[in-house]
Amino acid sequence: MALGFRLVTDARDPSAGIPMRQPNDGVPSRPPGGPTSARQFTGDLPETRPNAAAPGGFSDRDRGGFGDRGGYAGDRGYGGDLPAPARGQEAFPVRRPTMRPPRMTSGGRHRRAVPASLPQTAPALVLAVPGSDTDLTSGAAGELTAVLRVDNPAVEVRAARIDGGGPGDPSDLQAVLADVASRRPDGPPCAVVIPLIATVNPPVIRRLRESVAASGVNAIVSGFLNSNAMIAEALHIRLAEAGLARADRVRLFSIVTAADGVLIATVGGPNGAASANVTSVLLAARLALPVITASMDSAPSVQEGVMRLKEMGVNRLAIAPCFIGPEANRSDLESLLAAGADCAAPIGAHSNIAKLAALTYGQAISSLDLPTPGDQDKHGQHE
Repeated sequence: MALGFRLVTDARDPSAGIPMRQPNDGVPSRPPGGPTSARQFTGDLPETRPNAAAPGGFSDRDRGGFGDRGGYAGDRGYGGDLPAPARGQEAFPVRRPTMRPPRMTSGGRHRRAVPASLPQTAPALVLAVPGSDTDLTSGAAGELTAVLRVDNPAVEVRAARIDGGGPGDPSDLQAVLADVASRRPDGPPCAVVIPLIATVNPPVIRRLRESVAASGVNAIVSGFLNSNAMIAEALHIRLAEAGLARADRVRLFSIVTAADGVLIATVGGPNGAASANVTSVLLAARLALPVITASMDSAPSVQEGVMRLKEMGVNRLAIAPCFIGPEANRSDLESLLAAGADCAAPIGAHSNIAKLAALTYGQAISSLDLPTPGDQDKHGQHE
């Protein structure tokens, strides 16, 4: 009797038609085509090109868009030259540098007060010097004119006397303006006239405007702009040069000859003394000393200022002349000597005065429609 038994062949027997697989061959049990890690098949897959599917393995699509070098396909910012991303996959965005437009105008704290290039028709810078006998080739007027010409080679810089000998005098303001206007017949104003005074001086300003009006030319008259801080710095330096103040308030050393109170002496009447009040406050902050203002040609007088400082307990008084030089006459200087106090030198041809003149000129021409010279234009000091 034949039994109903059938011989069952082992699944690992090659004769049964089923591929034999060892139990611990390093490949996990999974149905064919199921998901697995690409790293597990590294030893079983043949070496292929990037993004090429291997038999029995997985392509870049199965790996989620990653190439063989560990980066996203198509992302050339990571992993070198990688293949393009698979269809339906997006690479991470790559940050690219942005191009900023170049700055067309100069700016900032250290920008030039006067442009380095100006057309030939640009206005001239005329320093109007008080006094009928002031030497324009030496002293404060001559030195400041030379400094302005060196620092601003594209500007015609001239010096002229407000109280000169009239149109027949080559150094008179009217004659200088007529000469400047003859080479600029059309266009913007022919000159920017700046009075060479440190504080407000109504008599000088009145004579200046009368002289410009008598010349009949188109010119701009402007005084120093925002001069208080620079004037205070110049006064501080002049006091330090005379041994009447500390040269540097940051270095805490004492000077035996330093004063304990400062009187700022001005010219130009009460308006000149009042205009220097802000300067006196700034100088007092620099020196940490009491500072008051007095006028050499009106009230409050220098003697009154000296008495006020004495009442405040000042024993060693220093006088800081707040004028450039040409605007003060001999009688004004004698009033300082009669005060019986140590006196510093006038401001004179200090570099801050040249800076103030350049700033004033640059501010005046900034509102004018001046043509821009080409790159081939030659600019330099006007003769």
